[in-house]
Amino acid sequence: MSSEQTVTVGVLALQGAFHEHIQRFMSLNALSATPSVRALAVRRPEQLEQCDALVIPGGESTAIALGMRRGDLVEPVHAWIASGRPIWGTCAGMILLARVATGGKRGGQELLGGVDIQVGRNGFGSQVNSFEAGVTFPALGAEPFTGVFIRAPVVDALLPDAGTVSVPQEGGINVSSANDSQDGTRPPLEILGWIDEDAMPSAPAGAAAPVWTANHSRPATPVLGPRPALDAQIVAVRQGNALVTSFHPELTGDTRLHAYFVNMALETM
Repeated sequence: MSSEQTVTVGVLALQGAFHEHIQRFMSLNALSATPSVRALAVRRPEQLEQCDALVIPGGESTAIALGMRRGDLVEPVHAWIASGRPIWGTCAGMILLARVATGGKRGGQELLGGVDIQVGRNGFGSQVNSFEAGVTFPALGAEPFTGVFIRAPVVDALLPDAGTVSVPQEGGINVSSANDSQDGTRPPLEILGWIDEDAMPSAPAGAAAPVWTANHSRPATPVLGPRPALDAQIVAVRQGNALVTSFHPELTGDTRLHAYFVNMALETM
């Protein structure tokens, strides 16, 4: 790729930490090793059309989904995912890009799909259970990435092919149809980042069975990368050109993950 090439990264700017993501992407321009980066706030389909990659930031997933519906963005983003274009969901964005989500409002959480995982909303606890932990992320180098977890979703399970999963119809669980590729095949799930078990917060008061005690409750094939003892330790997953992280990388000064996503976009241009 030419060193003069510009990558335009759209950040969904409806609710949540979109300003911080934009700042992190723009700060990459000070690094000579990266291509020129343009960060664009996306609120309408015509803005999305200008982008090479898209970020769905942390915030409140139901509010973001409602804003997308009002802004006529749901169908364009579904089409974006189905076409295999680069997309990254952080925290609330991870929930929206999951195939199944639990712990949402009655009637379920509207999802976009894209990654074959089941997540639990606020699975690590409420705001008072927020924490920071070092994330082992081999693709970023030996130094752990500082993960900021705020009402963070938990990976309940890695899911097998969509046609083989029996999904409960109640309890706030939705399945998105955006996963289904035309030929019926799905890219493998790649476990990119995880935290140590002893770094996980204590169970919320009164919780009889914390969700992060579940271990490999459903098979998922194929899975690339090391799989920790508990699926809830998994905090970064990639499937094709869809990336999800349960933490907020935009709230640190570490831009390695933003640079990683820009490189994902470069590979598709």
